[in-house]
Amino acid sequence: MNKNTKHQKTLSYSFFYWGPLLFKIKLDPADLKACLKLCSKKSSEVNDTLAGVIKHQHYVSSQKFYTAIEPYIFSFRHCYNQWYGKPLLHKIKIDTAWVNFMTAGEFNPPHIHDDCDFSSVLFVKIPKKLREENKKFTGTAEGPGSISFTYGESQKYSISQRDSFPEEGDLFIFPATLSHFVAPFMSQGERISISANFKLE
Repeated sequence: MNKNTKHQKTLSYSFFYWGPLLFKIKLDPADLKACLKLCSKKSSEVNDTLAGVIKHQHYVSSQKFYTAIEPYIFSFRHCYNQWYGKPLLHKIKIDTAWVNFMTAGEFNPPHIHDDCDFSSVLFVKIPKKLREENKKFTGTAEGPGSISFTYGESQKYSISQRDSFPEEGDLFIFPATLSHFVAPFMSQGERISISANFKLE
């Protein structure tokens, strides 16, 4: 042991979590399969109300989707309590839900969601070629097909962005006003994700 550190010890201290709550959990395969069954290009289109440059965006049954993810909402409540230091006493009601069938060159620009309290995105299917494309990426960002959440200004010694290349079954829940975007990819295949908005009552 270094003589300079021999008598050092960690003293009691506090630090503060800062910024919005960004929750992530993985769905059980059976629940993910139930969500995949909700995804159809035959349902009504929702493109005119969304920010995404994506050809196929269609409504899914809000109640059926909520039923599939309801066990994970309980975990979100627990996480909320840990993050904010107080329980989430309101009822969480699903407002709208829709599926994105994303292909090469399509993307979601930085945006927020209006008229709701929390939003979510579940990644249902990730093409094999997209996973390979992302692994080959050598830049400093998370890479093709990644999802990014941004908060506040970029400053030294602060965290203003969280990036993630999602896996199948990853569910993110976050405040609706948290800016987020999805990077495009160039490989063949179709990535399927379900987004939903929630209101507190």
